[in-house]
Order: sequence, then C-alpha cells, then structure tokens
Amino acid sequence: MIKVSETAKKKVVELMADDGYNAATDYVRVGVKSGGCSGLSYDLKFDKEQQDGDKVFEDNGVKIIVDKKSFLYLIGTTLEYSGGLNGTGFVFNNPNANRTCGCGESFSL
Repeated sequence: MIKVSETAKKKVVELMADDGYNAATDYVRVGVKSGGCSGLSYDLKFDKEQQDGDKVFEDNGVKIIVDKKSFLYLIGTTLEYSGGLNGTGFVFNNPNANRTCGCGESFSL
C-alpha cells in the first residue's frame, strides 16, 4: 500500500487539473526505474487507465496504480509534498530504501 499525505493530495489534485485529468476518476501512476546516483529512481505520472497486473490503491482520496514490478520496491511508502528550503517537489518516504541520494530522487535497497 502507498499512503498519500494531505499536502501531497492537494498538489496532486492541482497538477491533475492543470494537465486535464480528474482526480476523482483518473490515477497517479507511481513506479520505479533504473537510474539516478543511487541506482533506482521514482517515476510519477498521471494515467487514465489501468494496465494488466497493476496494483490499485486509494488513500486520502487519491487513486494510485503501481505496476507489479515496482510494487515490491514501494510497499509501505508515503508520498509527501515539500515546499521547504531544499526545494519544492514530491518526496517518497520509503521504508525499504537503505540509501537515498542527496537530491532525494533516487535510492537503493
């Protein structure tokens, strides 16, 4: 399961509307791909449809889909949104990550 903080929810709803998506019916697709200085990086985009094998969650009013492969890396992750001094953007609090890079965009297990 992936959790969504209240600040992340507000930003997701805003960005989805800006891009022509509807937070009530469309999805946030969260994935993991190779890359970044720690080996793996997060991928977040909007999607209107599920694919075969996707895991589907809903938390805090946000519908999330995760592909089967990425799911294993993301179990227990919380999606947050930060507007602090270190920059603005989505932050993944992933209990499975052993190491993260300084920019917070990549991790290793």
